Amino acid sequence: MRTTAPHRESLEEVVIRFAGDSGDGIQLTGSQFTNTAAMFGNDLGTFPDFPAEIRAPAGSLAGVSAFQLHISSHDIHTPGDQCDVLVVMNPAALKVNIARLKPNAIIIADISSFTARDLQLAGYEENPLKNHSLDAFQVFEVDISGLTREALKELGLTAKAAERCKNFFSLGLIYWMFNREVSLTEKWITEKFAKSPDIVRANITALKAGYNYGEATEVFATIYEVKPAHFPPGKYRNIMGNTATALGLVTAANKAGLQLFYGAYPITPASDILHELARHKHFNVKTFQAEDEIAAICAAIGAAFAGALAVTSTAGPGMCLKAEAMGLAVSVELPLVICDIQRGGPSTGLPTKTEQADLLMAMYGRHGESPLPIVAASRPADCFDTVYEACRLAVKYMTPVIFLSDGYIGNGAEPWLIPDPDKLEPLPFHFRTELNGGFKPFQRDETTLARPWAIPGTPGLEHRVGGLEKQDVTGNVSYDTKNHEVMSLLRADKIARIANDIAPVEVFGPADGDLLVLGWGGTFGSLRTAVEHMQARGRKVAHAHLRHLNPFPKNLGEVLGRYKHVLVPEINLGQLVRMVRDRYVVPAVGLSKIQGLPFNVGEIEAKIEELLGGGNGNG
Repeated sequence: MRTTAPHRESLEEVVIRFAGDSGDGIQLTGSQFTNTAAMFGNDLGTFPDFPAEIRAPAGSLAGVSAFQLHISSHDIHTPGDQCDVLVVMNPAALKVNIARLKPNAIIIADISSFTARDLQLAGYEENPLKNHSLDAFQVFEVDISGLTREALKELGLTAKAAERCKNFFSLGLIYWMFNREVSLTEKWITEKFAKSPDIVRANITALKAGYNYGEATEVFATIYEVKPAHFPPGKYRNIMGNTATALGLVTAANKAGLQLFYGAYPITPASDILHELARHKHFNVKTFQAEDEIAAICAAIGAAFAGALAVTSTAGPGMCLKAEAMGLAVSVELPLVICDIQRGGPSTGLPTKTEQADLLMAMYGRHGESPLPIVAASRPADCFDTVYEACRLAVKYMTPVIFLSDGYIGNGAEPWLIPDPDKLEPLPFHFRTELNGGFKPFQRDETTLARPWAIPGTPGLEHRVGGLEKQDVTGNVSYDTKNHEVMSLLRADKIARIANDIAPVEVFGPADGDLLVLGWGGTFGSLRTAVEHMQARGRKVAHAHLRHLNPFPKNLGEVLGRYKHVLVPEINLGQLVRMVRDRYVVPAVGLSKIQGLPFNVGEIEAKIEELLGGGNGNG
């Protein structure tokens, strides 16, 4: 029993990583700590990191699942580079994650899982807990599995069933270590397993046992406190990127007064959008789980023809399958949002790892001249605003729009300031109902070049749809070669005019200087943090992040010309940098990473220093 009170230490921020076998409930553990930190008022960023295998061999390196979260008392942009605390359930989890630790970081290891067989599966010849290889860290050996079984022995569970609760024991211990209440997780357990009282009792008992272990023993001498962050006034919730995407779609449809139709085929990491939308049928949402990717987008095109705000989603492999139907949507000029939650490729690739390598496919990956607007979210909460913008462009310009996110953004979470619906930009559209001397389905708006939206069953407004080329204005099928050129130029001009309707690119930092870091998508947090660090060192470095990738903001070329160097970091082999060089003829430098992981801040800082050639930047 503890005889002295623990020392209390205040921290500005901390990075915690839970890791174990894919069946150890690691993602649940991390998400529960995240929710508790959010309710406490910390700023936070998360990085769920799980294997592609549904159930890899227990104890293997391939089966390691991890969840990293960064909590802070000030504004942060990333889930952290290196970890202050690592909780590992077996040797494989330690081996996979040891390189992520800061010097003197805390390791909490479940010693009951460090058996000879577990060590062999992880490729250890010796037990790292015993051979001084971890002397650079603070190592705490805790029999998490054994203590969990002991805490639950009166409940009559089998040893296997009791051990399944060990993730809650570890969570309770971390709650104690960081001075957090267990009540939110108790409530969640009670509601989640309401139909299984035995499971409720077991999990809550394990949670409290972990907390009490920290409180009662003298193994841990310090409690750490990370105070709440200061946010602008408003109502916040912790939100994942895919959830924010779903809510953005629901809100856009509601603001437009349209039914939302969502056609999708389940695919990692986009499936959670379908799951979330299926819960909101009471908001005039229809979800359709199709038999394949082609059926999903074709059904969505049909829904758009019928007057719905139509959406389909996928990841990279599904974008390939949807390409022909995307061309059909371009040809018939109907509003459609195509959500691509990118993942590692090619082919099946790395289905649970992040990548932003679909930009060139989104830009060019269709038959014929078929330009489309492209928008990309930068953070989990930004998915709401960005997909809302995709919907606005789709209905205003009568065009398909590609919305790009990725696995890192879609599965990550952060605080989200819930917007006032009355302050959201309207989604203007008009169903054509009047004849006005005759209906011409391709007679365009003079400003947007959008064609009329006339839904089936409107008397006198019958018109042809399909993939064959249409005659300008009349919409009749036309094989005339000159007409094809006219229609191709009109469709391209329509997309180009969107540049008149989007915000100019904003620069964070000096309006001119030595270097501009230009990014898009999920690199935002690492880039912004690196630039903030460089500015603090006196460097004349700025950051611009693009939401609109086709067309580019009208002022982008002028902005690029104000800096000596332009650095474009991407989680691909250099796609935006090619587009920028091609369009603006600037000697932009790419920085590529294609490991299924986001950039570390240090990687960006090192490249900036390389380009600036050292020194203090004040000369």
